Amino acid sequence: MSMAGDDQPIGMLVIDDHPLFRKGVGDLITLEPSLGLVGEAADGEEGVRLAAELHPDLILLDLNMKGWDGIDTLRRLRATLDQDVRILMLTVSDAETDVIAALRAGADGYLLKDTEPEELLEQLREAMRGRLVISPQLTDLLARALRSNHHGPAGLDEAGLTQREQQVLELIAQGYSNKLIARELDLAVGTVKVHVKHLLKKLGLHSRVEAAVWSLNARA
Repeated sequence: MSMAGDDQPIGMLVIDDHPLFRKGVGDLITLEPSLGLVGEAADGEEGVRLAAELHPDLILLDLNMKGWDGIDTLRRLRATLDQDVRILMLTVSDAETDVIAALRAGADGYLLKDTEPEELLEQLREAMRGRLVISPQLTDLLARALRSNHHGPAGLDEAGLTQREQQVLELIAQGYSNKLIARELDLAVGTVKVHVKHLLKKLGLHSRVEAAVWSLNARA
């Protein structure tokens, strides 16, 4: 994958059924030397096929498309691609159900299409560093959803996390990917995945983004 070489741009694939939007994204990333557009697809089926052929590092995926919608496409991408591939939803929908469904299906971030171009580029840079990214206006939405639907522990004292799980949770809250957590804590990536699985179960949560929001709320 091109992410491994510092002198090579990050290969990005755009999956969106609006040609003008795809062109706009393509024009935007020309402003970021570390990014390179390797392909674009007009629907989920074509996107999954191209992803398997082109091995992109970063995928921007629309939510509402004809045929396979974004969630269906996301699940298929996660089932077939290397887990290091970063997949970000980029959509007009700020509906709570859509945001939570995408994050639980394995999205590494959820961004809105009305994001300012410079802000979007910065979010892409953060994603390229292995960080989880989400449009700021959606953080409160996620927090409210967790408070209303969450039946797990209300705080860290009740969670029963081990010291290592607390360390992992803290780094998740800072937006670290499993690979970055492994590097920070000098652990194998597989070991980090086990810790993440256990802490999510203890917290009664389904995704790392939910865990990040829960952690920030628990400390508030």
